[in-house]
Amino acid sequence: MIRPTLFILTLLVYFSSNSLNLFAQTNTNTMQTQTVENTDTQNIDTQINSQLEKNTPSLIELYTYLHQNPELSEQEEETSKKMGSELRKLGYEVTEKFGDYGVVGVLKNGEGKTVLIRADMDALPVEEKTGLPYASTMKRTDKDGNEVAVMHACGHDMHMTVLIGVAQTMANLKDTWKGTLILVAQPAEEVGSGAKAMVEAELYKKFGTPDYALALHTNANLAHGTIGYCKNAALANVDMVNITVFGEGGHGAYPHTTKDPIVLASQMILGFQTIVSRETSPTDAAVVTVGSFHAGTKHNIISDRAELQLTLRSYTDDVRNHTLEAIERIAKGYAMAAGVEKMPVIEIDGNPTPATINNLELTEKVANSAKKILGDKNVVEVDPVMGGEDFSRFGRTAENVPISLFWLGVVEPEKIEESKKTGKPLPSLHSPFYAPVPKPSIQTGVKVMVQSALDLFGEE
Repeated sequence: MIRPTLFILTLLVYFSSNSLNLFAQTNTNTMQTQTVENTDTQNIDTQINSQLEKNTPSLIELYTYLHQNPELSEQEEETSKKMGSELRKLGYEVTEKFGDYGVVGVLKNGEGKTVLIRADMDALPVEEKTGLPYASTMKRTDKDGNEVAVMHACGHDMHMTVLIGVAQTMANLKDTWKGTLILVAQPAEEVGSGAKAMVEAELYKKFGTPDYALALHTNANLAHGTIGYCKNAALANVDMVNITVFGEGGHGAYPHTTKDPIVLASQMILGFQTIVSRETSPTDAAVVTVGSFHAGTKHNIISDRAELQLTLRSYTDDVRNHTLEAIERIAKGYAMAAGVEKMPVIEIDGNPTPATINNLELTEKVANSAKKILGDKNVVEVDPVMGGEDFSRFGRTAENVPISLFWLGVVEPEKIEESKKTGKPLPSLHSPFYAPVPKPSIQTGVKVMVQSALDLFGEE
């Protein structure tokens, strides 16, 4: 007969022993799972880096070619041919001249998510002054028939190079992902017409609606080896407005016989500044800049008209619409007060650039992917800017595709430190002195974009 006390002790020993075994087994399984995950991540990192090291010389060669052969907006004929050729060599199904000079490369790799990655192709009418051995000396004829110097002063040459680097790596890593990769080389970003043309040509209907759309842009204030991201608004609405102000001309010595359009336009300009300071909520962002004011021909002649050119920036549609309405109201109000017979003519550019609003969930995924391959300290959240980017249109269709654009650091860290010490600003985007550091910047862009794409393809 077993005594009750001894029986209870025996049961306790039995269950304790089995509980410890179960805990040990569970802990071992968890550690094994973590080890497999870590090993898988390390293997992918190794494969990405291996592919990139092999491809870097050809990518530098491509970057140099693109930098030395820039083409203006809506003239990207040779650039688009080059991009199409590079994608075709890698086995992508390529469609050229889609939406003007747009290029679309598709790589189908079984069932899975669809991810779109976009780069822009056009350059700017800027004379390069970097002094680089591969500096652009190219001259082109603009749409008005003027011969102008042309430069990739906004980093689009790097955007294209990264896109081809992504194309190479994803094609070589096909056994690690399933789905459809759509790569887009877009024309005419600088004039805001390129994305619109491709979207209106029914990009998604022809090639499939992506689950996600990604892009990057070089940043003139971030060190190479780093990226920056914005969780919501990244870039602004952009509107261009032309205003013709009418007066009554005459002799400068007899102003009382005239209605001076220069004085009238000057009053309008001051009035426009109250749109931001007194009509827009302090918690909303807006910019009203008069960038051009032309009137008159001679010292002693009061002109009969003045010409103003404005750029307007905002993040929300409500602020944008209010600013446009206020511009018209103020301009006409001052004209009426001046007693002129002819009201000002206000022309709003019919091709505005919508704000780039990053999808929060997608942006956090991209940031996490970047941290995997760059480390936490090299992935930073940054403030939105008032520049414009027509990548926004890829997320403004009926399909409501989630989009995310991140900033690619391209500057020598030493130059950033020097700028902080001296207070001298670094060359900005669109500057004739803008000179990204090619190799590490291209490699970082490819790594982050590939890791992001692989992670998105790997979602359940």
